[in-house]
Amino acid sequence: MKFICNKNTLLTELLIAHDTISAKSTISILSNVLLKAEKDTLFINAKDMKVSFKSKIPVKIEIPGRTAIFCARLLNILKSLPDGDIYFDLNENYNLSIIPSSNRIHFNLKCIPPEKYPEQQDIEEEHFFEFPQRDFVDMISKSLFAISDDETRFFLNGVYLEKNDDKIFMVATDGRRLSLIKKDISSNIKNINGIIIPPKILQIVKKNSIGEGNLNIAITDKSIFIKLKNNLFSSSLIKGKFPDYQQIIPESNEYRLIISKKALQESLKRVSILVENKSRRIYLNIKANNLIVSSEESEIGKAQEEIDCNYDGPDSNLILNFLYLLEPIREIDEDNIVIEFTDTKKAIILKPLDNNDYFNIVMPLQIE
Repeated sequence: MKFICNKNTLLTELLIAHDTISAKSTISILSNVLLKAEKDTLFINAKDMKVSFKSKIPVKIEIPGRTAIFCARLLNILKSLPDGDIYFDLNENYNLSIIPSSNRIHFNLKCIPPEKYPEQQDIEEEHFFEFPQRDFVDMISKSLFAISDDETRFFLNGVYLEKNDDKIFMVATDGRRLSLIKKDISSNIKNINGIIIPPKILQIVKKNSIGEGNLNIAITDKSIFIKLKNNLFSSSLIKGKFPDYQQIIPESNEYRLIISKKALQESLKRVSILVENKSRRIYLNIKANNLIVSSEESEIGKAQEEIDCNYDGPDSNLILNFLYLLEPIREIDEDNIVIEFTDTKKAIILKPLDNNDYFNIVMPLQIE
């Protein structure tokens, strides 16, 4: 195999490949990236136990061929080389010469036969449907933070995706909070009956999305495929039954507090300096047009801040994990947010003032 390619073009794809490969993998072959050169194109494949990545870039090929090579080493070599074209030459003993156009630098890497690299799943083009990149990335950002890290409840370790009629939903929960966002989607796409997507593929897609144009999604019984231009990402789905989130959503709430997003966000950052590390408990003392945010760290100190708000209900006290407020607030784009509740011991709703397509449900903490 012999080919010439631009350093930065290859480097961009290898960075994505390296993100795909798991640093904790006990299967050594999965630390490699598969390179296949044919028809003036270099095909790049990488995978771990669940997520796969495929890409292609234009190259000048002298001799077609393929090999598997340790991704991290190749990546570090490319980073060290000057910009410009690089010459790759693989001999019959699977030793790969890497020489930049200056000819003054010469690396040689041992490779492994490509037959040892595991096969990657493919899917027909006809199964894909289009979805705006910006909307998909927004949905990831507004839900991913709420998944559970409790591996014994594996069905909560991912984001739930479903389509009903002309809406597509993303939902995540860890059992103490829930985040839900929905977007309009073309009604000619068949309904999705609910799948649980592992976070890794969503993180990679979010990182590599430019936020413009469309991406393409295909779903099978066991896998999801997401295409971004020449990049194809795929992942196995999480097996299990996701909770019936519709039953968790309160039908209505008696009381409604409207407050500046920026004011509450900055207050939470300040007051949370003195929260207990374990409980992360923060207190919201709600009075007529006034909110007092406070915290207390045993034997260290207390913090308190007053904020103006719009509220005309009875005096109320909420005790919450401050991260369960701060994380969704960061993702709200509007200037004002709403906190709705009926009973201070039951779930509250946190959402933008003028957007009913995104909301968070948070369970209050109980006094010990």
